[in-house]
Amino acid sequence: MPVRYGFRRFDEGDDFNDVDVEEMLRLLADDFMEHGDLEEAMDRLLREGFVTADGERIEGLRELLERARMKRRELEQQGDPDGEMQRYRDWLEEIEALESDELDQLLSDAEASDDERRKQVTRDLVEQRRMQRELMSDRLAERISEYSQYEFVSSEAREEFDALTSELRQDVLNTYFEQSKQFMGQPDPEELARMRSMMDALSTMIEQDRRGEPLDPSFDDFMEKFGDYFPGAQSLEDVVRAMAERAAAAEAMFNSLSSEQQGELRSLFNQMMSDMDLNFSMNRLVSNLRQATPDIDWNRAHRMRGEDGSSFADATSIAEQLGQLRGLEEYLGKANAAQGLPEVDVDAVRRHLGPDAAAHIARLQKALKGLKDRGFVDRSGGQLTLSPKGIRQIAQQALRDLFSQLRDSAALGAHRESTVSRGGDREESSKPWEPGEPFALHLPKTLRNAVFRQGPGTPVRLHPDDFEVEEFESTRRSATVFAIDLSLSMAMRGNLVPAKKMVLALTQLIRSKFPRDFVAVVGFGETAQELRIEDIPALSIDYAYGTNLQHALALSRHLMRGERGERQVVVVTDGEPTAHLMDNGEPFFSWPPVRETLERTMAEVLRCTKAGITINTFALDIERSQFPFVEQIGRVNKGRTFYTSVDELGVYALDDFVRSHRAG
Repeated sequence: MPVRYGFRRFDEGDDFNDVDVEEMLRLLADDFMEHGDLEEAMDRLLREGFVTADGERIEGLRELLERARMKRRELEQQGDPDGEMQRYRDWLEEIEALESDELDQLLSDAEASDDERRKQVTRDLVEQRRMQRELMSDRLAERISEYSQYEFVSSEAREEFDALTSELRQDVLNTYFEQSKQFMGQPDPEELARMRSMMDALSTMIEQDRRGEPLDPSFDDFMEKFGDYFPGAQSLEDVVRAMAERAAAAEAMFNSLSSEQQGELRSLFNQMMSDMDLNFSMNRLVSNLRQATPDIDWNRAHRMRGEDGSSFADATSIAEQLGQLRGLEEYLGKANAAQGLPEVDVDAVRRHLGPDAAAHIARLQKALKGLKDRGFVDRSGGQLTLSPKGIRQIAQQALRDLFSQLRDSAALGAHRESTVSRGGDREESSKPWEPGEPFALHLPKTLRNAVFRQGPGTPVRLHPDDFEVEEFESTRRSATVFAIDLSLSMAMRGNLVPAKKMVLALTQLIRSKFPRDFVAVVGFGETAQELRIEDIPALSIDYAYGTNLQHALALSRHLMRGERGERQVVVVTDGEPTAHLMDNGEPFFSWPPVRETLERTMAEVLRCTKAGITINTFALDIERSQFPFVEQIGRVNKGRTFYTSVDELGVYALDDFVRSHRAG
């Protein structure tokens, strides 16, 4: 069967390279290499956010946490259940005033008449109504209940009282069933009976589910009959969660009040539920909801001190939002940001903090997940570590950065040669071209890259990113040991991190482009020790005083003892030797350096020279006249000495390394 190929343009739905992951790894590595604690570096990065290569600011958890707190404080100034209680009290007092005025007017009219019978009957009626009202309770719930049995003289007062009780019943229903206000303008007996049936059916299903019994009614039957209460619900769990969150928010509204206020409000709600014949069904349902959702805090309370009264349903909605915001704050403010971030509900962030905040959280979550999915970080034994793949990626990033700087540096580029030196047999493979490499173009793959990038059509325009070059097997072996100064001054002057980046980049270059070469790393402070490549990102300074270059050179020479071909030690230091090993193997330190330290170090330089090992020294922030010993190493060993700033270290080292390998 013939194979057909098609091409299309890159689309927004494609995600071939998640830039956030690599940018996050780069920033994580920078912090890690400076401070030496990956867990803390991850925590700082997630809390503080970062800026992408395009200049876009991704807000961190600390900023989002503050936004959540500000939103919560704003909401706390809106909810006021006690203010709503006072509104109903004031409303009832106005009704009572209407009734009193009507009674007074009725008595006045009777007294003005000549009918004694009318006067007596009116006096008895007015006295009876006044006595009845004086015996009423001062508590709002009981007073409303007693007025419901009261025969109003004033028709206007009766109409106002009916309006009050109707609004109060609707408010109570909306407190627990927010969706009810979409279809129940006036709670009539038929709708109340349907609501009671819904609560009983839901309680029955929860109880059956808890016992492991088949649901009767089934969930589909339940939703067919009562689905308008729960739009969008797909399962019994969805319905239970929606009802439980709302009921718990109502409890939080009650709990926001003082004990006296809370008792009065609960009494009012119970009275309204009893009047609507819903009390038993509601209590049963809330009990079942509590058992079905042990993860919900049913005892939570919120500080709601709004200046303007709001309905109980609105106060409950605010309490629900406050509860969700507190949940967000809990996850956003977790001590371990990497563990809290995946648990943050992006939809909840979108609802409460807006789409921009949700986008920031989603980007952080995606980048964090990408670090794990792509194998850049591992978590074993509760400890976060960089994986070997992650270290290779960091090294590759550092190498790309150095090549980019090298390409842009006119001063360094001026003395690079443009000759092609293949140095081996052609291989059946290719790779992306890097500046500074021989330009043996692999035309088919270069054209393929260009077509993939620009899409079908002619002409095909080439871009440097499209270039692929042929690979050649290296026939020349060399050995390199990088000796890094780990003395206290390296960290104090900000030289250690750039030095580590340089070593990572060049070891990556050697391992990927010259796999037959030998490479090792030695760190030296008071003494010297061999370092694994994977330990370099976490490498820290030696807090014991001393710059023991003698031991570093001796160890480097020992590591290359079995190697053939060109051998070199690349020394990165910011000062002269101040320590050496004594005859008994113990380190000796002195500042300024004593003659014995310089002599023993120079003796090791001579041993390296006789062994054919070149010593190339990168002297950071050192004036030629300040430490003449560095110059003496170059004169004795014939190696090169580079006086450079920390910003130029990597570029100089890479330029020298590439030129020396090309020249060979």
